[in-house]
Amino acid sequence: MTWITREKVKVDRVACPWLIRKFIDPKAEFVFLPADTNWSKINEGIVYDLPNCELGHHGEGVSFDSILKKHALNDPAIRLLAEIVRAADSHPTNPHAAGEGLRWIAHGFSKLGLSEHNRLDREFILCDALYAECKERSESNENK
Repeated sequence: MTWITREKVKVDRVACPWLIRKFIDPKAEFVFLPADTNWSKINEGIVYDLPNCELGHHGEGVSFDSILKKHALNDPAIRLLAEIVRAADSHPTNPHAAGEGLRWIAHGFSKLGLSEHNRLDREFILCDALYAECKERSESNENK
């Protein structure tokens, strides 16, 4: 499946492809188009993280949340990671403390001059590490 969004990825537009490849479609392809693209003309693939799309921001939720909901992903570690992504990408009323660090790192990656796909390759490792930490923390909370 092809997934389509805006170029110049940072937090949510990195976390979403990681989530999609890890839990939904390991062979997913990602296309990054300029922000001024006429999105109504896109009729193939799945658009995400765009204004007024199903897999976009809704209320305090970010696109990561929309994808979790649509695909019924209820893993506690993924839910914890979603809190961090939400805090890093938007301004929720009760942000997770780790969100600010993720925001700094994501914005730092955007300053390295890497292509979108190169950025995904490098930042997926960060997502894997965050997920591992979230998994450990959520499992230890379940065992209390």
